[in-house]
Amino acid sequence: QVQLVESGGGLVQAGDSLRLSCAASGRTFGGYNMGWFRQAPGKEREFVGAIFWTGGNTEYTDSVKGRFTISRGSAKNTVYLQMNNLRPEDTSVYYCAADVSWPLRVGYINYWGQGTQVTVSS
Repeated sequence: QVQLVESGGGLVQAGDSLRLSCAASGRTFGGYNMGWFRQAPGKEREFVGAIFWTGGNTEYTDSVKGRFTISRGSAKNTVYLQMNNLRPEDTSVYYCAADVSWPLRVGYINYWGQGTQVTVSS
């Protein structure tokens, strides 16, 4: 059974940092691109960032460029999201995602994690 398990969420103040982790299991994830999406209450799930399965290419939504960094573990089944200079508008449930498609888009994801809450207070 394929599982993506996120960790690292929490409550922080504006300007603080958090690092999210996602561990994938249940199959070989070589060839799978991985990324992060987020969903705030009453809003649609949106793309945050993604990394190609080789680790050689990344992309980010404009609002997090320069603040968030996505990286992948050497075993290809772990992905991280380093979030710096957090803002109240970053408050959301953050979801890990994996798929063979690129770029990663909400409607084309094969595997999702259960989500981890990130709350940024002003």
